Amino acid sequence: MARIYVLVLMGVSGSGKTTIGQSLAAELGWQFVDADDDHPTVNIEKMRRGEPLTDRDRMPWLDRLHTKIQNWIAQQKTTILACSALKGTYRRRLAAGLNTVAWVYLKGSATLLRQRLQQRTAHFMPVALLRSQLDTLEIPKDALVVNIDQPPAALVEQIMQYYGLTAPNR
Repeated sequence: MARIYVLVLMGVSGSGKTTIGQSLAAELGWQFVDADDDHPTVNIEKMRRGEPLTDRDRMPWLDRLHTKIQNWIAQQKTTILACSALKGTYRRRLAAGLNTVAWVYLKGSATLLRQRLQQRTAHFMPVALLRSQLDTLEIPKDALVVNIDQPPAALVEQIMQYYGLTAPNR
């Protein structure tokens, strides 16, 4: 496998992409980026209203993220990217022509995901959109699959072991 410069944590809302991503980035000394921060305001407002995004809504966002990924790789800036990347076409668009991108699918039951979303207070994604995300989700064939019913530290360790990543201070 080529050296990893970008590790994408993917899954539906509530799967822990940000929590695990921030912990993993801190452990490795890598940059952490949340793809939600790149959504245009119109997409965020649409989700706040409980309207699922369409492929058309997502494409400019995915293209912006692809450009960022290209730049990080060109700069050899190791990055953890939290991004839903629900469909295979989205993942292919994000990593088109790049061989130093790896994937982790954060998998959880609908019940656990719903509980997590109900506990959130400061996020634009309502619980009502969980079903549409689960319906849209295409399980990746080329990703490490980790079950989110474990403590965050265990998930971070599992990801690091699988990809052979070591913290700089270890």
